[in-house]
Amino acid sequence: MTELLAPAGNVEALDAAIGEGADAVYLGLKSFNARLRSSNFAWREFEGAVQSVHRLGKKIYVTVNTVCEEGETERLYRFLSYLNKIGPDGLIVQDFGVIRMCQEFFPNLELHASTQMNVESAAAANELSAHGLKRVVLARELGLEEIRAVKSATNAQLEIFVHGALCVSESGLCLFSSYLGGKSANRGMCTQACRRIYNAEQSGTDVPGYYFSPCDLQLIEHVPELMKIGVDSFKIEGRMKSAEYVGAVTAAYRYVMDHWESDRKGAIAEGKRILSTDFARSKTDYWYGFENQKDGILQAGEKILNPNQAGGTGIFLGKISELRAATEDERNEALQYQKKGSDDEKQGGIQMAIVSGGDYDPDPGDSIRLHRKDDTGRESHKVRIVKTDSKGRRWIDVPLGFTRNDEVYLLQTKSMSKRYKRVLPQDLSKFRMQPGAERLPVLDLTPLSKDEMKSFPEGLYVQVSTISDAHIVGMLHPVRVILELNNEMEFDLLHKGSPEKPLLPYSKKMIYIALDPYMPEGNAPHLKEVLDKLIEMGYTNYVVNNLAHINLLKGRGTQMIAGPFLYTFNRWALSFLENEGISFFQMPYENSEKNLLDTFTSSSEKCRLLLPVFAYPTLFRMRFKLPADYDFTYFSDKEEMGFKVNSTPDGSFVMPEYPFSLLDKMDTLKNKGWKCLLIDFSKTKVKKGDLKDILSIIQNRTPIKGASRFNWKDGFYNPEKMEAYRAISEKNAMSSNRQPRGGAGKGRSKKSGR
Repeated sequence: MTELLAPAGNVEALDAAIGEGADAVYLGLKSFNARLRSSNFAWREFEGAVQSVHRLGKKIYVTVNTVCEEGETERLYRFLSYLNKIGPDGLIVQDFGVIRMCQEFFPNLELHASTQMNVESAAAANELSAHGLKRVVLARELGLEEIRAVKSATNAQLEIFVHGALCVSESGLCLFSSYLGGKSANRGMCTQACRRIYNAEQSGTDVPGYYFSPCDLQLIEHVPELMKIGVDSFKIEGRMKSAEYVGAVTAAYRYVMDHWESDRKGAIAEGKRILSTDFARSKTDYWYGFENQKDGILQAGEKILNPNQAGGTGIFLGKISELRAATEDERNEALQYQKKGSDDEKQGGIQMAIVSGGDYDPDPGDSIRLHRKDDTGRESHKVRIVKTDSKGRRWIDVPLGFTRNDEVYLLQTKSMSKRYKRVLPQDLSKFRMQPGAERLPVLDLTPLSKDEMKSFPEGLYVQVSTISDAHIVGMLHPVRVILELNNEMEFDLLHKGSPEKPLLPYSKKMIYIALDPYMPEGNAPHLKEVLDKLIEMGYTNYVVNNLAHINLLKGRGTQMIAGPFLYTFNRWALSFLENEGISFFQMPYENSEKNLLDTFTSSSEKCRLLLPVFAYPTLFRMRFKLPADYDFTYFSDKEEMGFKVNSTPDGSFVMPEYPFSLLDKMDTLKNKGWKCLLIDFSKTKVKKGDLKDILSIIQNRTPIKGASRFNWKDGFYNPEKMEAYRAISEKNAMSSNRQPRGGAGKGRSKKSGR
């Protein structure tokens, strides 16, 4: 029987999910989960929730679905030890290091692969199943027939998202938010940069639009087919959504799951009626309904993108036309509505506003969402006060910080709210367990012999996307050339080369073939056939970016390097891949120098890393061609940062206008022990003039104007460090203000920035 799995971003949402018939809930605690901006559960609440949910015969899963840096591994170990003692029904994980640590120390913890792990094929599911993972959460960019094919070829349980927000990027492969400020989606800090308004260069003018903000997923009509296939769990997205939302969506899918066999048409109609209270974005079934994969690539973009659809959610209520300060009586009245410990209590001050231009006037208890007109921020708010003045104008309370012409949307009306039986015990005082102070045992990587190291020589590696570019980059004298396996490269390698007339001016020993990180089930048979031919032709070196690649190449006499999308941010993740026969690793593009030095501690270990020093990193990738009216290549944000988009038969890719570059630091990097350096020209056209410029930059050690260091210097955004920095800055400012005139302390503190 298919499980209905609902989100519990807070205690109220837990009550709603269980109250409306969810079979299981998933939630996060205060760390190591991909929704750090949701309320999440305190230790006592979590322990009480596990006990109560189990007493009700339901299941509870915990999200531990972020990548972990080396310096965090001991805290992760203590967290896993704590979870092992509490006993949830499963952990939803992304980091290979978590899997490796659980294998070593906590084998009784059931593990599920997060959608962030980028699983979209039976080969990847089987690879994880062999490591003891019971369930995989499939990527959202799959169609019905692909899911059917995966189910028929794996013993792993399959969980799929059926409702809620979509990522425009292929699952687990988005670096956009991280690139813009270190707030990585792989760390639970996504700023949803894709949903912002951008200016696209079209016919010589800038045309604003929400070009990459997708519709929301709704698969309620496909519930019968998915249950027939045998999908094990239907997952509702929404750990940052309200309890009302969770309750309504859970109720809708519960009804259809329970009644479709007796009255399919009527059950779906009733489910849709219940969902009519979901005032989110326009709905789509995305990759469902296409006759074949080619049609999906060509048409899916039309189904989920609409540049005129604002990036937020809700029914448009109008814009703020008037503002005034709240009176003391109004502020006191607002305080009376706040429930202790609820999200309401965390809301700051209020002001009063008139909202004009919509067809509905919000009432007390309605939930609204406010969007700043410059698209710099959004905030949800529950209306508590409505006042009508002598002119008959209606004033409502809104948060501070919003101004005239900011837009307002309706998320939920009070009439939709229901009271649910409390799941947590009233008294939580008996629940006192917390992570302890256990010490994580030291992990040593497996030493390599000199013969093994010969296969990964020191020197410059260069990656290209076309055969012609592979010829041009010879002037850089690379020790290895990496060929990106796209449609064009595949055709050239398989059909243009011959033993008598080699296609490339390099021996096959010098060539690595880089495989695409997104490997959906629809591509699996074809990729297997291509790899069979390439291996037969003598191409035995590969850069693997998906667990499916490992499954297809293991035991075939191939040499594998873990690519940048097999995320390795800690030694435990490296150890996991070592056990798969992988000894060499390319740095993920969002990694930092400090974390690299923490992870690779000896000179022999550093020689196992391929360090990118130049690239136009793919910030996000879409499994479709862009709609026909997306007639642009370049676009920019409100701060005039430029990006370029490339729409191809392989999908669409967004890259920065200026490169990531450490070219001017190459001598320093070599002196620090990084001996294998990569210049990555993937998805870019190589010109001889560019190579001359690169050689000049390396020789003269001059930075590229406009280039980015990505997270190399500053690392991931760390909210705890930022809070400490602000506290120190405020303390210094107060000390400075107390200085007598003419005294010391005239220096200014540095402004934080990237």
